[in-house]
Amino acid sequence: MSCPVLTFFNNKGGVGKTSLVYHLAWMFAEQGKRVVCADIDPQANLTAAFLEEDAVAAIWEGEEAGSTIYRCVAPLMRVNDLASPQLKKLHENLFLLPGDVALSAFEDTLSEAWPKSLGDSNLYRPLRILSAFWTVMQQAAEQTSANIILADIGPNLGAINRSVLIATDFVVIPLGADLYSLQGLKNLGPTLKNWRKQWARRCANWEEEKNKNSPEAAALLLPPGRMLPLGYLCQQYGVRLERPVKAYDKWVQRIPAVYREKVLGEKHPPHIRQEDDPCCLATIKHYRSLVPMGQEHRKPIFDLTSADGAIGSHANAVRAAREDFATLADTIWARMRQAGAADA
Repeated sequence: MSCPVLTFFNNKGGVGKTSLVYHLAWMFAEQGKRVVCADIDPQANLTAAFLEEDAVAAIWEGEEAGSTIYRCVAPLMRVNDLASPQLKKLHENLFLLPGDVALSAFEDTLSEAWPKSLGDSNLYRPLRILSAFWTVMQQAAEQTSANIILADIGPNLGAINRSVLIATDFVVIPLGADLYSLQGLKNLGPTLKNWRKQWARRCANWEEEKNKNSPEAAALLLPPGRMLPLGYLCQQYGVRLERPVKAYDKWVQRIPAVYREKVLGEKHPPHIRQEDDPCCLATIKHYRSLVPMGQEHRKPIFDLTSADGAIGSHANAVRAAREDFATLADTIWARMRQAGAADA
């Protein structure tokens, strides 16, 4: 039985995706859930958030097989097989599969494998390549008895992200309150639908062809490619009387209809305000000076203490942040469970 993979994704950057993954990973871990974080963004920002620079340098400068996501999949580029992941333990319940700027070199291999995976023969190797991220993440989950895998990826619709998304059970879409996030949402929904359909066709072909391969190859397991949207998160640009400022309100209020039409496929979405929309998992507040404070002390903002400088109004903001992320973690977990996540 596989561990559910939750990916935070928007092809528009600058929406706080990596920060969300980082804080939710810590919150899930503190709530007693065992978490694997997979940094599959070639920029490796999530790894930089978790680890000191010297620790990252030691990983990248070393040559240990499986020490990064790239070193797990790189053997496939040399007609070898995957290397087992070597995880970094960050907490009793939290483990990191480090990212690697070298991962971008795997993009061409994935691009070449995509059309080959619909060929008439030798489907094993291209499908092994395309499902590599899922296999590595599941190996990491098995090593740690994880309840959930959180995947962080870059803001694009390239081959790396396509392979992560076909390995994904659930998708959360972070959005900014602006025209560009709205346009990104319009692109994202049809793309997910198309990838889901194309991957289902490849899985069906493999079911017909796999027994023509060796017993070892025929045992290849593929991810189902659910990519089920759990909802969206909206950034709060400015607040006045608990509402977004007028300059952003026109974009915020278009999100519910666009999400339903482009992501959920509803032909006639109802008119509903963002703050009343059940598809909106949360409005992510600006925590302002808490963010650099958390980065400086390399801890989530809701774990900052007076020793870190969180005193007075900062202390109140820390408590509020803890409540916000605990509520968001509970909401996401409940929706995963409702949708049938095995470990939720």
